[in-house]
Amino acid sequence: MARRAAPPNAGPELFSAPARRAIHDPNESAFSRFMREQIWSPEKLPGNISIVTGVGVFAAGVFVARTWGELLVPA
Repeated sequence: MARRAAPPNAGPELFSAPARRAIHDPNESAFSRFMREQIWSPEKLPGNISIVTGVGVFAAGVFVARTWGELLVPA
């Protein structure tokens, strides 16, 4: 099988996602625009996941302390 050569001075072929078009819907509510731009945006997803993880760990700690907190105190 013959190998195709890349043109001279060509860099590595990397996947590039198609450019995202801006959505301009005049009937979109402010809440929908906030959810689209701040919550579901791929650029902000890692930060949002870390916030959700922190809130989840905090809530789990409160639940554990309220459920089994008396076991932590010596009798």
